Amino acid sequence: MTTDSKHTYPIAPNLLDQKFSTSLRHKVWTSDITSIRTGSGWLSLTVMQELFNREIVGYSFSSRLTAETTVTPALEMAFLHRKPAQGLMVHSDRGSHYASKTFRKKHDNYRMIQSMSGKGTCYDNAVTATFFKTLKTEWVYGTRYRNHEEARHSLFEDIEVFIQP
Repeated sequence: MTTDSKHTYPIAPNLLDQKFSTSLRHKVWTSDITSIRTGSGWLSLTVMQELFNREIVGYSFSSRLTAETTVTPALEMAFLHRKPAQGLMVHSDRGSHYASKTFRKKHDNYRMIQSMSGKGTCYDNAVTATFFKTLKTEWVYGTRYRNHEEARHSLFEDIEVFIQP
């Protein structure tokens, strides 16, 4: 999937600036979206990843690429399960999903700080990209998912059981 960064939504500054470690839990989360092929079409997986220990703290699956069905539910899951203090930074690319009014409003309600990668700078989100590479190499590639439900079940098991630190 290619990031849609040609939109008119506001862009947050790059506060992460490729600092890929933190000594405290729930200070920085990174997020990204990837696509998984199934027999019934593409399924999008969005994750929120804890920078401290690389744990996936929230995720969502969607067959529709909207902020309401991808990034917002993943953020809600992460927030509800982890209850971080205000001021947590969430870093992402500058795609329309992350820049949307829906996502920014939820983000602001949780009193989080938004950070976005620099234009054309894929390295800024390397932590989450590495998670997706591992997930696809070790779990997805070589598997034929008949439908979205089968992929959801398989990926849930991998994220919740096998990958967590």
